[in-house]
Amino acid sequence: MRSSRSIPLGLFAAALLIGGFFHFRSPSEPAVKAASLKPDKDRRNAPDFALKDADGRTVRLSDYRGKVVLLDFWATWCDPCRYEIPWFMDMERKKKDRGFAVLGVSMDDDGWEVVKPFIAELGVNYRILVGNDETAQLYGGIDALPTTFLIDRDGKIAFVHVGLGNRRDFEDGVEQLLQAPAAAVASNAVPALLVGAE
Repeated sequence: MRSSRSIPLGLFAAALLIGGFFHFRSPSEPAVKAASLKPDKDRRNAPDFALKDADGRTVRLSDYRGKVVLLDFWATWCDPCRYEIPWFMDMERKKKDRGFAVLGVSMDDDGWEVVKPFIAELGVNYRILVGNDETAQLYGGIDALPTTFLIDRDGKIAFVHVGLGNRRDFEDGVEQLLQAPAAAVASNAVPALLVGAE
């Protein structure tokens, strides 16, 4: 009786161990595979722009150098955009103290007239700007919304997604960029300090 139970129990225990191995290993494998984030050598500089925020202040992408930036082109009439915005709000809240920022660029033709009520209603907690055709052309022409870019600390485009994305993909991509070695950031920060000191 005992020996007939010990074999199945042994197999069950082995299965649990194997399952546990894969369970504990899988979270370390990011949902954004290595190929999803462009290798450093293939990343191009994100074009700089100067756009106004809801308070009328001029915001430049270059102001965010040294941070990981999620740059989202969206519009109030775009249902997939509305779906993604709460994700980005959550990411901003959880990761802003680690050198992360979300920038939303509205492509609404009616500008602040429709954008301000929309962001107030949702309680958007990150910087919203109103874009234009010139801004869209800088980024290769924004033909579909949402179009989202992940920009590394060196101001280079590491990931582009057109259409409704996957929350886990965005979060894992941002996490990889936040964990990237800070050496490149430090080397870029020194000239900025020197320029400011002149």
